[in-house]
Amino acid sequence: MRRRIHVRTEGRGFYDITDAVRDVVREASVQEGLAQVFIRHTSASLVLNENADPQVRRDLERFMADLVPDGDRRFMHREEGPDDMPAHVRAVLTLPSVGIPVAGGQLDLGTWQGLYLWEHRTRGHDRELDVLVLPV
Repeated sequence: MRRRIHVRTEGRGFYDITDAVRDVVREASVQEGLAQVFIRHTSASLVLNENADPQVRRDLERFMADLVPDGDRRFMHREEGPDDMPAHVRAVLTLPSVGIPVAGGQLDLGTWQGLYLWEHRTRGHDRELDVLVLPV
């Protein structure tokens, strides 16, 4: 089964998509398998990470801002502003796709795991994700 999820972001940061993917898995009625999530963009990514303490996401954002700062003069690609090329670099350093096991008809995540869309642009965007649920 394949479904497309639409997520409206409000700018840079993390957007929890765990429940939306859970809904697709539930609808698929697959008891054992794999949920593959793919983001259809080059300036946002997917992150499977800590979902209990929001400090983790803030720390990740601070680390990435230091690693790939907006307006870095090394970058020539600036068609959409000073965050344009840094957003692409951030996406390359993270993941466009995540596979999560399905067990007992549910996402088989660890206790503190959540799935996030990580928006790398400073302004909001409409993002599309494809969720493919495969039985084994």
